[in-house]
Amino acid sequence: QVQVVESGGGLVQAGGSLRLSCTASKSVGFNLDVMGWYRQAPGMQRELVASISRGGTTNYADSVKGRFTISRDNTKNTVNTIYLEMNSLKPEDTAVYYCKTEYSNFFTKAGSWGQGTHVTVSL
Repeated sequence: QVQVVESGGGLVQAGGSLRLSCTASKSVGFNLDVMGWYRQAPGMQRELVASISRGGTTNYADSVKGRFTISRDNTKNTVNTIYLEMNSLKPEDTAVYYCKTEYSNFFTKAGSWGQGTHVTVSL
């Protein structure tokens, strides 16, 4: 019902910047709700980085506040895109970043994950 595709990861030096993109494509009859970025470092649990509602309400993890910015383009009905602008990157930001899209209709509410994109921050 919803397909999620991420892009934009890579290798960057500490202090540098990267921009991640996530596109969610939905079938007719579903609404795209909250979209967000999560990350998982080796040996660690997956954690929320930032999320954004359809109306533009944002939420950030304390560790990224002031450095990361999430935004959303929902001008197209069947495709929504979110971006994560990451500045002042630190080695501890190294992780696989996943996009999650929550979606719903009258009968169901669920979430769909992307395949993940690697972000590596070197000293």
